[in-house]
Amino acid sequence: MTEAEFKKTLEVAEASPKKIAMAASGLTDRVLRYKPSPDKWCVLEILGHLADIEIVYAYRMRQILADEKPVIAPMDQDAWARNLGYMQSTAAELIAAYGLNRHATLQLLRRVKLEDLKKSAFHPELKRDVTLAELVERMGQHGSDHLEQIEKLKRAAGK
Repeated sequence: MTEAEFKKTLEVAEASPKKIAMAASGLTDRVLRYKPSPDKWCVLEILGHLADIEIVYAYRMRQILADEKPVIAPMDQDAWARNLGYMQSTAAELIAAYGLNRHATLQLLRRVKLEDLKKSAFHPELKRDVTLAELVERMGQHGSDHLEQIEKLKRAAGK
């Protein structure tokens, strides 16, 4: 990852919480909780996932930057959605947590050296090492993927 690519990825990552907030702003409780099927997430669960995955990204990045030969803890995102009370939270709380967590992650990343992006950790789910650069790229794209998902749910709930 070049310095220009890194900066662009951070810019995209920084814009994501604002875009998510705009997409979820003013949604009724019915739309926030609409599920196209029992095994799919609703907007509220997506917002909870975004807030929590930001904590996961932050921890994994810190492991890569600070630890010797770290191993990333696997996670079951569906179990997190089921068991961590996303449906008992408000959209505003989850959006605020996502924005604050993302801000803290970006503050950390703005302090890293370009060569730090080559540092890595073993990812047991992928069965290979992942670099900090890869995690940064995933983080940068993650919000956009879920923004698209939120927009589809809004359209489906409106029918």
